[in-house]
Amino acid sequence: MKQIWKEMYEAARAVQHDREISERISAGCVAAAVESTSGNIFVGVCVDTSCSLGICAERNAIFHMITCGEYEIRRVLAVMPDGKTGAPCGACRELMAQMAPGRYQDIEIMLDYDAGKSVTLGEITAEWWL
Repeated sequence: MKQIWKEMYEAARAVQHDREISERISAGCVAAAVESTSGNIFVGVCVDTSCSLGICAERNAIFHMITCGEYEIRRVLAVMPDGKTGAPCGACRELMAQMAPGRYQDIEIMLDYDAGKSVTLGEITAEWWL
């Protein structure tokens, strides 16, 4: 497994702290790290609300990347509450595809960190609607 995956996993775990923001908002049970094509790592956590205005950790990390002036994604890793990694949801996949319509297929996704199994976004999002 590439060293970058270890760095991304550790970066995501460093911000993954389940916390209650208010009686209606919790955050941090899922964390994500995104590597830009320049090699920088950006992190984000999920924010869950009682009115569905929350955000997934992956999109939060992507928005963090955009806020910092970058917009090209190379790799994505999401850490679930149990410490295992998992695939991005449909909304996260859609955002990545819309950000890189000509190359979204090449974005690497860590599916199973323990087994070192990664796939491309194109493999798990083969028939994008556009």
